[in-house]
Amino acid sequence: MNLLLAAAYVLIWGSAFNAARLVVLEWPVLWSLALRFALTAPLVWLVWRALRSPWPRGGDRWRVLFMGGVGVGVYLSLSLGAAAFIPAGLVSLLAAAAPLFVALGEAAQGGRLPARGWLGLALGWGGVCVLGGFRAADGLAEAEALGIALALGGAAVQAIGLLVYAPARARVDPWTANLVQSCAAAAVTLVLALALAVPPPEGASAAAIGGMAYSVVLVGVAGYALFFVVIGRFGAARAAALQLLAPPVAVAIGWAGFGERLYATDLLGGAMTLLGLALLFRTRPG
Repeated sequence: MNLLLAAAYVLIWGSAFNAARLVVLEWPVLWSLALRFALTAPLVWLVWRALRSPWPRGGDRWRVLFMGGVGVGVYLSLSLGAAAFIPAGLVSLLAAAAPLFVALGEAAQGGRLPARGWLGLALGWGGVCVLGGFRAADGLAEAEALGIALALGGAAVQAIGLLVYAPARARVDPWTANLVQSCAAAAVTLVLALALAVPPPEGASAAAIGGMAYSVVLVGVAGYALFFVVIGRFGAARAAALQLLAPPVAVAIGWAGFGERLYATDLLGGAMTLLGLALLFRTRPG
């Protein structure tokens, strides 16, 4: 049972970027995200109401709103924008740099990082350099360079959201956080789409509709619920370790299901980044 639970958890989160890419290849990124979160929020609200989860208080409200609008809405806008130019597996590998930005931010704020943590940070950033550096040496196309920049920018923005939200994490109910973040992300992406005069989608193929349904139901609701179950069953540290399997799964799905091509140096850089993250996770409690 535990093995099946862990496999489902890794598969859902590992396939998230691939499912979203089916949508953004046809629809503008901002509109696809606005619709995704607008559809996710009512489903999460049903769970939130059934559980009677408490509402955040004081400054925690603003922290959750910031995480939703910036750490989720802007982060995914950049990351899914990247998926229009580079393979979803590569986006997932680059998105894994977010914890590296978080660790760097914590260290800059005076947080203590053991020697093993600094080694993990160096190894992780070395992997990111390998991912981008070898592609650049091989002749980086303009669109590909933009995709890599967007993915790394998204990881940095997510890290900022996490750093702002971190003090409230222990006080805010997870389902409340998911509800507020979904609403905030829907609002931010809709406002951006309107402000930038992005034309709304005019139609959708079965693949795009399927990708949207998967993103809303399996990732937005079931994936989040499974996240809580995994933490309760395995503990936060092991749940974080399981998340390290998501990028390789995304790469495998992109290669087998969508014919995405990755270089050997992409896999090497990704492995270095994931190993660095594993070292970081081992130095931090929970």
